[in-house]
Amino acid sequence: MTSQRIALVTGANRGIGKEVSRQLAQDHGMKVLMGARDLAKGQAAADEIGYGAEALQLDVSSPDSVAAAFFLMVESAYGRLDVLVNNAGVDYDTDQQVHLADLDRVRRAFDTNLFGPWETTIAAVPLLKQGTDARIVNVSSGAGSLTGMSAGTPGYGVSKAALNALTLKTAAALKPQGILVNAVCPGWVATDMGGGGRPISEGARGVVWAATLPKGGPTGGFFRDGVAIDW
Repeated sequence: MTSQRIALVTGANRGIGKEVSRQLAQDHGMKVLMGARDLAKGQAAADEIGYGAEALQLDVSSPDSVAAAFFLMVESAYGRLDVLVNNAGVDYDTDQQVHLADLDRVRRAFDTNLFGPWETTIAAVPLLKQGTDARIVNVSSGAGSLTGMSAGTPGYGVSKAALNALTLKTAAALKPQGILVNAVCPGWVATDMGGGGRPISEGARGVVWAATLPKGGPTGGFFRDGVAIDW
């Protein structure tokens, strides 16, 4: 059993998830478990990061995959978890209009963007209760903010708004256990999904900030770059 803090990051083989994993491992000395649907891609990313980063097969939209990752791998190997970063997300649907949306496509987005984090949170909480100063970070988006919400990205935006609601519910439920739960918008970042914007490292930094909050830090908040933003 390692004495390091243990973090699990979903959707970690590229983009924000990979950079969050790198910062947690290299800058904060954590043992990072990098969840990826494609284990080979996850392992390649973990090898690139080094510092003991480890890949595990994890498709958040599959309950069987989540159960195998948490109960057969994390629990059996480590017996605890200190940080969960729900980063996996799909379908920034700029090509859809809300009144013409393909709802089957929207449901698939919800499977990953809402029910995925919900599933992983349920699986993680017993392990987080065994950890120290445990943290949950839900990687959200300004597209999910009800304040100033636009017509664009209907499936993605509504699924992220639902993720924000899940954040509030989870934070309230876990506050008595001292587990801090926050949503973080990384901003417009130059990932494959975002297609442009600021460097990935800058967007990831706000996620890492929430993952490393000290005891007594904020919970039930929505942040960008460590600053509260409107729901």
